[in-house]
Amino acid sequence: MNSVTPETLLQALQWRYATKKFDVARQIPAPAWSALERSLVLTPSSYGLQPWRFLVVTDPGTKRALVPHSWNQTQPADCSHFVVFAALRSVDEAYVDRFVARTCEERGLAADALSGYRNMMVGDVVKGPRGQQAFEWAARQCYIALGQFMGSAALMGIDTCPMEGLVPARYDEVLGLVGTGYGTVVACAAGYRAADDKYAALKKVRFPAVDVVKTI
Repeated sequence: MNSVTPETLLQALQWRYATKKFDVARQIPAPAWSALERSLVLTPSSYGLQPWRFLVVTDPGTKRALVPHSWNQTQPADCSHFVVFAALRSVDEAYVDRFVARTCEERGLAADALSGYRNMMVGDVVKGPRGQQAFEWAARQCYIALGQFMGSAALMGIDTCPMEGLVPARYDEVLGLVGTGYGTVVACAAGYRAADDKYAALKKVRFPAVDVVKTI
């Protein structure tokens, strides 16, 4: 595997910012988007359960329809690809069994090889205290995916803007999520910054590392 140098990583993270104005004429090339989509699929999650769906919105009409439910921010309409991160509202035994079956299939294991792991997951995210807060748990997993998506995009020179300024219930209606068992958590616009986006030139403001990073 070819590794990214420390310098390249830090340059990419320094370069990225929450893009406020996208170039509406530029689209993410298909190979680049394919890699970003794969970065979402490869996101780690608790137990590996992947309690999410990623809705990639490219239809201009749908993107425009999301603007009034995004505090009238125009990034959904102006970006190339708009990703909505939806979390599973509840986890049942059937969902866990589906994941266990997929794992056995991919790794060539016997059907009962993961029975202990299966029971542990069910005892936690289905029948345990976490099962009573399944949506909140799944939402936190979505933020792991959001971070991986943004970091991957930055390394590829693609701009992003994470968006919590939205009305989840209205997003659910526009995107057909009502009744699916999934609910909107957060979104992220992806594309290329407009040449006149004044925010691109602003210096990053962060607390000193000594204040936020503690080595114990």
